[in-house]
Amino acid sequence: MAEKNGGHIFDVLVLGSGAAGLTAALKASENLSVAVLSKGKLSAGCTNWAQGGIAAVLEKGDTVESHIQDTLVAGAGLCDPEAVRFIVERGAEAVSKLIRMGVKFSKDDAPEDGYGYHLTREGGHSHRRVIHVADATGKALQRTLERHAKKSDNISLYEHHIAVDLITGRHLKRAASAPGKICYGAYVLNTKTGQVEAFRAKAVVLATGGASKVYLYTSNPDGSSGDGIAMAWRAGCRVANMEFNQFHPTCLYHPDAKSFLITEALRGEGARLLLPGGKPFMTRFDKRGELAPRDIVARAIDHEMKRLGTEHIYLDISHKDPDFIIGHFPTIYRRCLDYGIDITAEPIPVVPAAHYTCGGVMSDLNGRTEIAGLYAVGECAHTGLHGANRMASNSLLECLVMGEAAASDILEKVSEDRKLPAIRPWDESRVTDSDEEVVVSHNWGELRRFMWDYVGIVRTDKRLERAKRRADLLALEIEEYYSNFRVTGDLLELRNLVTVAALIIRSAQLREESRGLHYTLTYPESAPKAKDTVLVPW
Repeated sequence: MAEKNGGHIFDVLVLGSGAAGLTAALKASENLSVAVLSKGKLSAGCTNWAQGGIAAVLEKGDTVESHIQDTLVAGAGLCDPEAVRFIVERGAEAVSKLIRMGVKFSKDDAPEDGYGYHLTREGGHSHRRVIHVADATGKALQRTLERHAKKSDNISLYEHHIAVDLITGRHLKRAASAPGKICYGAYVLNTKTGQVEAFRAKAVVLATGGASKVYLYTSNPDGSSGDGIAMAWRAGCRVANMEFNQFHPTCLYHPDAKSFLITEALRGEGARLLLPGGKPFMTRFDKRGELAPRDIVARAIDHEMKRLGTEHIYLDISHKDPDFIIGHFPTIYRRCLDYGIDITAEPIPVVPAAHYTCGGVMSDLNGRTEIAGLYAVGECAHTGLHGANRMASNSLLECLVMGEAAASDILEKVSEDRKLPAIRPWDESRVTDSDEEVVVSHNWGELRRFMWDYVGIVRTDKRLERAKRRADLLALEIEEYYSNFRVTGDLLELRNLVTVAALIIRSAQLREESRGLHYTLTYPESAPKAKDTVLVPW
């Protein structure tokens, strides 16, 4: 619903249109008005790119306790056991709900357990528990959630809208006594019109995804710029464990194949990692070989690439039956074929790339942050599920469970008669249009390069200090630019990426050990006791 002054009022404002955001929106829309905002098209986020699947206890012989234990082991001592149990226990029901909504998961022609759906196994899992739609699970999930959202009378969908900042006490016309402790909505840039509009709401859900675009090489789409994390930090939320950035071991290495992921499910079905000469190497690093957790596999590949001076290694599944490969991995088969690679007959050139942000805005098992009315779900949140390393296919599970949990809490707490206070309109009276857009593109490139070089798979104190000096300079330059020129989508993303880069560097400097996804040559051993890295904004 719109106001005369161009603002908007809803019961719930959801920033992000992936699995977490749409799940929350659909649940909240049972009794409340909901606005869902997407930076581009609704399907532009990471959910649509997800290949692997959803981890849940579905196979005969598998147990919730086994899934919990696998997750705790992968998390290297930093998972919150309560969060792990909460999310894992709700996995089967989350999958059942998707089936009822119409997601066509891949069937098993001859199931041994009578379940009927094909389950694959990925790194860190002791059982086959990843249910999937061939190798394009995210696309099927996204389409289903979008279809249901578009049918809802209580959901308004806004594409090409990017949040600038959260509205808190300091933005009220009559200043609040405790600024920053309550969230009232967000200022949002309509990238089609160039205008900043106010969206007021009684509850705001951050479902903005991760921040992997802070790195030069990533499997993520361009929108993964850490917007929700940066906005929550500026509003006064604590963040935790930002040093744990998961690098997916296998992205397609090809000059024209931007950000194309080769799912871990290939290794789950027997694909082997090979050196340029065709020799396997993973068992030298871990007895689990190709099915070791992703941090171990990524470091092993990084080590071999640096040792040999090669730009990539290979992933080979060509020893499997061609019909099996094409049937289970049709998207990867077709995409690789577009680049002249027949995966049924030859190995795939691959390289690690930034993939998943394990840390984020601290939130509880209702999705609540420490700012009243503000929730964080999905990749932008830190629930304690992932610890120091995310286990494969637990991410979509978290999106579904926590999106539902946050919306359930909102339905209980949001009162229809609660009035929203008046806020100050967005002020552009002292800014001008920029004629120096090159500053944004240059700083974007510089940031992503030094983060890759100095804060990547393997770190040292000296590299982190170099990165900090560059991040500090960029932050000053970008804040000055932000203060003097009208905002654009590129500027907002760069501003948020610089904020997130600083959080990652600071967190990495505080962790004087190697654990999970954080590996430093300065402190190669793990500390006796695992502790979260919590950053406080003020």
